[in-house]
Amino acid sequence: MKLHSKAVLLTAALLLSACSQNPFDRFGGAGGSGSGTNGVSTSALDPSSPAYFSETIGDRVLFEVDQSTLTASAESTLAQQARWLQDNGTYTAIIEGHADEQGTREYNLALGARRASAARDYLVANGVADNRLRTVTYGKERPIEICSSEDCYAKNRRAVTVISAGLGS
Repeated sequence: MKLHSKAVLLTAALLLSACSQNPFDRFGGAGGSGSGTNGVSTSALDPSSPAYFSETIGDRVLFEVDQSTLTASAESTLAQQARWLQDNGTYTAIIEGHADEQGTREYNLALGARRASAARDYLVANGVADNRLRTVTYGKERPIEICSSEDCYAKNRRAVTVISAGLGS
């Protein structure tokens, strides 16, 4: 009987410990600090973490209406991204191209592709290895703001650099 009680207690303890961390918490605990999957730091205070990249350096650049030409502000952000990627060689990135809701789906997919390529080309020209970067276009399919005003449109005309741990194939 004692063995059965110990087995039940051990099973209950294992089940409770498995529930102690939220499986949907991408950042390894409260406050976005600590180690995430595979020992990758997820603290916004750690200069080598993707959270630091997104929050401190900036993961997005904005574009003018119907343009894929980089602004001075975009180049400044991308230069910092390039330095971070050079300093953190185990990361890869996908550059997402986006457009505002004006225009056709096809036009905006092509514009998003040009925006992602412009950001990617800048990163490569500033020392980031070509094989560490990919591009994807979403056109107007993934807005971060939904409304019909210039303020919203301006936020949706962007390229976003999404960091991933480990070199992909």
